[in-house]
Amino acid sequence: MKLKQLVLFAMSASLVFGANDAVKRLQESATTISEIMGASDKSIPQDLLDKAECVVIVPGLKKGAFIIGGKFGRGFVTCRKEAAGWSAPAAMRVEGGSFGFQIGGSETDVIMLVMNKSGMDKLFTSKFTLGADASVAAGPVGRTSSAETDALMRAEILTYSRSRGIFAGIALNGATLRPDDDTNRDLYGSALTTKEIVMGNTRPPASASALIADLNKYSSRRSK
Repeated sequence: MKLKQLVLFAMSASLVFGANDAVKRLQESATTISEIMGASDKSIPQDLLDKAECVVIVPGLKKGAFIIGGKFGRGFVTCRKEAAGWSAPAAMRVEGGSFGFQIGGSETDVIMLVMNKSGMDKLFTSKFTLGADASVAAGPVGRTSSAETDALMRAEILTYSRSRGIFAGIALNGATLRPDDDTNRDLYGSALTTKEIVMGNTRPPASASALIADLNKYSSRRSK
């Protein structure tokens, strides 16, 4: 009996910890978007954010954590709903990728703009790699995108990073994205797929309200 109770306690503690951790990451994701879009001159260009079909936010991606010599992070993706506004967030895991020497730091906030339906479909797979399975480019920084270069126009995903207060576009080639099933289960109480969460009628958890509100504040265009 004592062993059974101990196992149940450990399972309950794990669930509570997982849920609390997910709530914290949602809050950090909201803060990341708010701070970056609130910057006077170093933000995601408004016209590109308005064109994006989905946004992936990974607060505090870590170097060398869990993957020797690599990177690991957990974040969320939310997509535009057909009616209006942004969807419930689905949890994602990001592994690997090359950030370049200019970023540095032990933790980096990462934002990805998914620019078209083709890029969105990649999010619904079990795993995909930027630069291999999906075309990627460093996103421009500023209030408007100064030039529609071939790279920007062809890219399925535009990527940005912020470390040590420096916000810049950077091509995150080699990074692998996959669903974070454990976190989705913590948030929604069942094993929902990314597509079910962002394209279905999944109700966002209360902990996602700040993130969705910020995205609606900065870009509320309706999906076409």
